[in-house]
Amino acid sequence: MDDLMSIIQSRRSIRRYQDKPIPDDLLHKLFQAARWAPSWANTQCWHFVVVKDMERKKKIQAAVSPRNPSYLALVNAPVLLVVCGQLKRSGFYNDQYPTKFGDWFMYDLGLATQNLCLAAHDSGLGTAIVGLFEHDRVAEIVKLRPEHEVLVLVPLGYPDHAPSPPKRRELQEFVHYNSF
Repeated sequence: MDDLMSIIQSRRSIRRYQDKPIPDDLLHKLFQAARWAPSWANTQCWHFVVVKDMERKKKIQAAVSPRNPSYLALVNAPVLLVVCGQLKRSGFYNDQYPTKFGDWFMYDLGLATQNLCLAAHDSGLGTAIVGLFEHDRVAEIVKLRPEHEVLVLVPLGYPDHAPSPPKRRELQEFVHYNSF
């Protein structure tokens, strides 16, 4: 557990990368970590589009505001992952969503993305999770099927810096026993 906590506590959002390619076997390891994430009724609704082509990365970057802190990372990282989810799969039964929250694809993709990011960090790679962009435009760029949605972008590469940890809330600020 100490190793896992160390990995969790030392992971940071990385937005500057070395100019060094990521071996395919290492990418495969990261996708294995995502693959083993839990999901609603084991639906595994996630899909990852691996973008290495600079022209395509630039088109994706154009769907992001230049004010976004990850704007440059999208093209400077050797790999850009487009994390997508299949709709009407997670949390969907008998042609309806039985919970008040509807489609659970965002929750399932969050679990898979976190697994991938922690595995990347443990492997010496850096990631950032980017959520503010023109989702439909990115979907067109990666030729996403209509029954899927783009959720986040994850630039991936070897970090060229080690940011300090951000301040975290104390446990008593968010842990409640028996009632709120």
